[in-house]
Amino acid sequence: MIDLNADLGEGFGRWTLTDDEALLSVVTSANVACGFHAGDPSTMRRVCALAAERGVRIGAQVSYHDLAGFGRRAMDVPPEELADEIAYQIGALQVFARAAGSRVSYVKPHGALYLRTVDDSEQAEAVVAGVLRAGAVCDGPLPVLGLPGSRLLAVAEGVGLPVVAEAFADRAYTRAGTLVPRREPDAVVHDPESVITRAVGIARDAAVEAAGGERIPVAARSLCVHGDTPGAAQLAWRIRGALASAGIRVEAFA
Repeated sequence: MIDLNADLGEGFGRWTLTDDEALLSVVTSANVACGFHAGDPSTMRRVCALAAERGVRIGAQVSYHDLAGFGRRAMDVPPEELADEIAYQIGALQVFARAAGSRVSYVKPHGALYLRTVDDSEQAEAVVAGVLRAGAVCDGPLPVLGLPGSRLLAVAEGVGLPVVAEAFADRAYTRAGTLVPRREPDAVVHDPESVITRAVGIARDAAVEAAGGERIPVAARSLCVHGDTPGAAQLAWRIRGALASAGIRVEAFA
């Protein structure tokens, strides 16, 4: 079985990016933007209400404070400040999740913060510290969603937080199992058929073709579909259908 997650609520005011309603009919986990790279209070409330109505797990998609750069610009934030910002974002989303009759069930960093915590122990520790600080309003420790082998998952596991490894069908991988940075050519896989094939390969065989053609192991419990990809909802439906045809059950992680 595998979880299917998507980045949702990535709009601000009158500007919208993700087709939240359509994607919430497909995915089992929703990574909801918490206002720092995208999202605003009304968007957060609306997405939480829709997710709760459809039985979709709500996750806090935390990021650097970078609305102008959509959270994809590298930033140097002091660890204590970053930990507070992570706790703040989780707490804000929890208000709307609770109001919808649900709760924040996990945390996933976004963009530059996600990539930074693959190798940077200090920033990974700050994110985990923020997750721990938010635990008091989240009924205990929250699982952390991240890249297999990352410092983030290692630090989280080291302090007793549950961890969930995820993979990306629409992102290129290096031979080392990390994501090819978006600034490099062909970092994003655009061909729908290739994305679907990669999704099934990850879920069924725990492997994916890296840049250069080498097949590498990718053990993941959750598969991400980027909500800002054109036609994301239709692609997600096709992925889910292909997974079912391959005998793979799509189900939220425990």
